Amino acid sequence: MFQIIGIVLLFALVFGSFLISGGNLAVILHALPHEMMAIGGAGVASFLIANSLPVIKGTGAGFGKVFSGPRWKANDYRDLLSLLFLLTKTMKSKGVIALESHIETPRESTIFARFPKVMKDHFAVDFICDTLRMMTMNLEDPHQVEDAMEKQLEKHHHEALAPAAALQSLADALPALGIVAAVLGVIKTMGAITEPPEVLGGMIGSALVGTFLGVFLAYGLVGPMANRLREVVEEEGSYYKIIQSVLVAHLHGNAAQISVEIGRGSVPSGAQPSFLELEEALSAIPAEG
Repeated sequence: MFQIIGIVLLFALVFGSFLISGGNLAVILHALPHEMMAIGGAGVASFLIANSLPVIKGTGAGFGKVFSGPRWKANDYRDLLSLLFLLTKTMKSKGVIALESHIETPRESTIFARFPKVMKDHFAVDFICDTLRMMTMNLEDPHQVEDAMEKQLEKHHHEALAPAAALQSLADALPALGIVAAVLGVIKTMGAITEPPEVLGGMIGSALVGTFLGVFLAYGLVGPMANRLREVVEEEGSYYKIIQSVLVAHLHGNAAQISVEIGRGSVPSGAQPSFLELEEALSAIPAEG
């Protein structure tokens, strides 16, 4: 919502100030199609050259995140903590053998089935199951497990941030591409040097539109979008840090409720349940048969 408001304000204030100061939008509108073709086309082309197909697809999906924000809401964090509570409690009370059927086929698990949104995140499910599987194979050193989980998180986080980095690279390139478009306009103007001053003035004005567009798009739109996407990815990454915190706390011998309370500390402040809210959510979970 704020992103849409920001874009409206950006255009209204920039072009409004131009009009109020006596500027003529006709010059910009006349030059806009071919300048956008040069700058936008070159920007898209350079983006395709610089990035792999997964990053290109991820960037397309990232535009939705810019406007919709992080996918995980307060209820989703409570569901994740509740799921981890059930898993760690089952391991504590019934042993690691009782978890094997759940982690080998999570799609058929009665525990995982209670939390359908968690199930839709393949990385989260695999991350949980792979870590618990290591525990069932007698890898019980908390430091080794934490190190293995950290490496998985770093890899996933690096890949998730790639679209934001690609957008930022595009933003960095746009001012230079705007200069390229402006130089082409100057070359065109120099080729018509015998024209009267009013014609040359219009041609120079059109050429400068290229520089304006490059800077405007870079610092007004693409750069802020890259920064917003990076913020969203960073916040979404905390979802997986919760998994690490809870399972490592469990390996240190903590009770299930203590482990999830430690994990609650990794929840972003805006979505973090209070101690009582989490306690109520855990108390409402039916006992696993």
